[in-house]
Amino acid sequence: MTAKFFALLTNQGAAKLANAAALGTKIQITQMGVGDGGGTLPTPTRAQTALVNEKRRAVLNGLSVDAANSSQIIAEQIIPENEGGFWIREIGLYDSDNTLIAVANCPETYKPMLAEGSGRTQTVRMILIINSTEAVTLKIDPAVVLATRQYVDDNTIEMKIFVTAALKETLLKNQNGADIPDTAQFVKNLGLGDGSALPVGIPVPYPLSTPPLGWLKCNGAAFSKNQYPKLALAYPTGFLPDLRGEFLRGWDDGRGVDGVLNRALLSWEPATLIVSAVGPDAAQQAVIEGGETNTATVAQYNSGLGTDFVNDNDYGSSFKGFTAAGAASSYPGNSAGANPDPYQSRPINANQYLLAGGARPRNIAFNYIVRAA
Repeated sequence: MTAKFFALLTNQGAAKLANAAALGTKIQITQMGVGDGGGTLPTPTRAQTALVNEKRRAVLNGLSVDAANSSQIIAEQIIPENEGGFWIREIGLYDSDNTLIAVANCPETYKPMLAEGSGRTQTVRMILIINSTEAVTLKIDPAVVLATRQYVDDNTIEMKIFVTAALKETLLKNQNGADIPDTAQFVKNLGLGDGSALPVGIPVPYPLSTPPLGWLKCNGAAFSKNQYPKLALAYPTGFLPDLRGEFLRGWDDGRGVDGVLNRALLSWEPATLIVSAVGPDAAQQAVIEGGETNTATVAQYNSGLGTDFVNDNDYGSSFKGFTAAGAASSYPGNSAGANPDPYQSRPINANQYLLAGGARPRNIAFNYIVRAA
């Protein structure tokens, strides 16, 4: 059966409207609520005093009499892109006393949040037939509402009435923008500049050391959440991710491929360890013993093997401290327990395997930056 969508006054709403008409007063419709109907499309009833499962309630953006039908009022609300994560199947209008005046159902639509990767504004509109539109007034706080495109267009047209002189200079359509004095600024004003289609908060590899205007380095620095509210939605801690010298990896999200169980988004993971045998073993992967004292530094050792530096503390108690029988088979200072260099401390496990460094694939260094606004 085809679903029917309609709006109607509740019993409470009809009573208030009749009372206002009789006394010559007005009811103030101030808020609109939306809900998901508890997971199914609801059928509005006059006996309702609340939505089936309300998900959001906020101040109206507009309430007006339909220009084409004086017995209809049009209520409108805009849900911004940073709110959502729910389905919309039912709509309610409330007065200043939080009484449900009218209720409606609507075609199912999902309102995503910006954090879900598909942020958008959602306009919700209810058209309601009543006997006396004169008994309804609108009371809103203009500081907390948004204007619809139609509202802006209508008011722009109204402003054109007051133009008393034509512009002496106009853009020529056959010039293809060549007559614009500052084309770069013109493109920027239209929102068509570099990276305009890329959402705020997504890291981008950049070939220069200094990011362009409106972008920040992904260097772990703090940023102003008041100055960059959209960036704060992606990084609510107020700190940028530190991607210097790091690789990005897809979030496991319960798949079970990542070695770290229940790994959180934006969490850091240490490098895969590369080890080599210690002692006169034919299977050893690197020669670090012998009759001569080994004078190679850890930096030289890692550079020779093509591995990255690692911090022993990143691997907890999985490894034991390295104490060699003789200085000839150890890094300088390790056998004596002295670690003048933070990378001189290299542990071994119970099988006497020496940690050399962290593995890495072939790569090219880029500067990761993020769009801030």
